[in-house]
Amino acid sequence: MKKLLFPLIILGGLGYAGFVGSQFLTTLNSAGYVLIGIEQWSIETSLFVFLGILVVVFFAMYICLRLLGWSFRLPKQIRKRVQTNKLNISQQALIKGLVDSAEGNWENAEEILIKHASNSGTPLIHYLTAARAAQSRGAMDKRDEYLQIAALHGDNSEIAVGLTQAELNLSGEQYDQALETLTRLHSMNPTHASVLRLLHLTYQQLGDWQALRSLIPSLNTHKVLMEAELKLVETEVFSNLLKQAAEQKNTAELRRLWTEMPLSIKVMKGVAAIYFAAMIDVGAGSEIESELVKNLSSNWNDTLLVLFGNIQSVDPVLQLETAERWLIGHADDSILLMVLGKLSSQRADYAKAERYLKQSITVEPNVQSYRLLGDLALAQGDANAASQFYKQGLELASGAFVDRIESIAV
Repeated sequence: MKKLLFPLIILGGLGYAGFVGSQFLTTLNSAGYVLIGIEQWSIETSLFVFLGILVVVFFAMYICLRLLGWSFRLPKQIRKRVQTNKLNISQQALIKGLVDSAEGNWENAEEILIKHASNSGTPLIHYLTAARAAQSRGAMDKRDEYLQIAALHGDNSEIAVGLTQAELNLSGEQYDQALETLTRLHSMNPTHASVLRLLHLTYQQLGDWQALRSLIPSLNTHKVLMEAELKLVETEVFSNLLKQAAEQKNTAELRRLWTEMPLSIKVMKGVAAIYFAAMIDVGAGSEIESELVKNLSSNWNDTLLVLFGNIQSVDPVLQLETAERWLIGHADDSILLMVLGKLSSQRADYAKAERYLKQSITVEPNVQSYRLLGDLALAQGDANAASQFYKQGLELASGAFVDRIESIAV
């Protein structure tokens, strides 16, 4: 409509000019005439006819020029229309592929996405989604092929392709490949939140706790994890590093980790127990005795109590006296009474040991107290009593085992 506006304006202008001219000529009592001579030829006509011819010629030339321009633009417009149609079809194919992928129709999704990827305005999405579909149906070779092609499409697509590849490697339990990709991406962009998040998951799966510990500051700085999640990760890291040091009997590493550990983690029952148990296991229990006593005084815990009883103290008398002072607030604690019996037995005070162990069983029968009573009777040469205590301990243990099986069966 806008394209017709200009010639209509011209036509209206010419019509108006003709009307004004005719009115002017009428006042002159003459219609006027036009004479055109070409060699021996001449053309004579009235002014109105000549003006009409001019108008017709003008519009004829205008239409010819428009047709000529349209003919030149036609191939480009056809190509543009075809490309637009292809884009629309590829967009519909992308939507269909995403829907099929979400519904688990992996082969259909892969086929339609790849078929229309070359005509799409976003081929990267086609290939990345097709790679996910290929992995879901177990076609790892096709997955890698699509990822390689995706890397060739789009500027600055390396991070997107790499993240997809790492996610697929992780879901396929290809942790070494995921680590290789993520290490490269991390060197390119050390602050990228998604790269940091996947690195954290990869280190967890590989059990590379030292590397994960080094990553924690970045996870915190760039808010990759919530505060509670970060605290859990930090706790997991230190717990596993303590276990590794304990397995290696590395006393120096155990001490270093405990020194560097945040107080908020040290006070956790499980973490403290790992450290104290490891130090006792490597024969360094006397080093942590006072700290273990401090922990028990502020945070009464059966596991720590048992560990205290396992310490080979440099001052067994003080160790026993410390445990006996705890009776003031925990007289009916069967674990404490068992530990007191064990410590008394180690000092060869058999009468006191027997009294504490029997009190422990009276409060709550436990296998450890029966075993210690059996050892005590055996040390005093009473094999019959020892056998009886061992038998009672076995019956208690087997009863608990049967109860557990029944609870699982139910």
